[in-house]
Amino acid sequence: MRIRLNTKWSKQEREVSLEDTVSVLAFNAWKIGMKALLEIENENFQTDTQMQRVMVMEEIMAFMIHILDRIAYDVLNDEDRSTLVSSFAVKIADHVQDNARDFGGPGDYRNPFINKLNQRMADYAETTWGKVGQEPGFSMSLAFANFIAESLGPRDRKWALDYIQRVLMPETLSTYKKVLVRLGLLEGKS
Repeated sequence: MRIRLNTKWSKQEREVSLEDTVSVLAFNAWKIGMKALLEIENENFQTDTQMQRVMVMEEIMAFMIHILDRIAYDVLNDEDRSTLVSSFAVKIADHVQDNARDFGGPGDYRNPFINKLNQRMADYAETTWGKVGQEPGFSMSLAFANFIAESLGPRDRKWALDYIQRVLMPETLSTYKKVLVRLGLLEGKS
């Protein structure tokens, strides 16, 4: 299936395949997530193990997948939106599987991530979304902060909430939205 997207990958608009779109989106989302994780660690919040870092990345990726779903709701028909979001989720699950296997050894990390993602999609569906600015409302940013804080060590959970909600989430979202603009999924400046 091909989803028609106007892209700014080159100077002229052209049709981009779903596979290309998802690959670029997943690569950039993972990079953004890694930068966010590094910021968390640079702020000296407790991340003791590689698997704990993978758990933080899972939360960031679930958030980004949900954001894509919210934004795609306004620009794609239901079938294309479902295909795009599902393909993106599968690609991210592949990244989770590869990285978790490197740190945790052989095993299935993909299905637990998909289960977590399904739960997060339901959790975030109950939160507020600002359609005008295409950004999370207070309840969504608080939920995101809580999910990340729960992945961190107990020492910093209460302090991490404020930092994640007020600093990390807006910075992460700003970079992510630039990728979505370049892919033609969101209007605005890239």
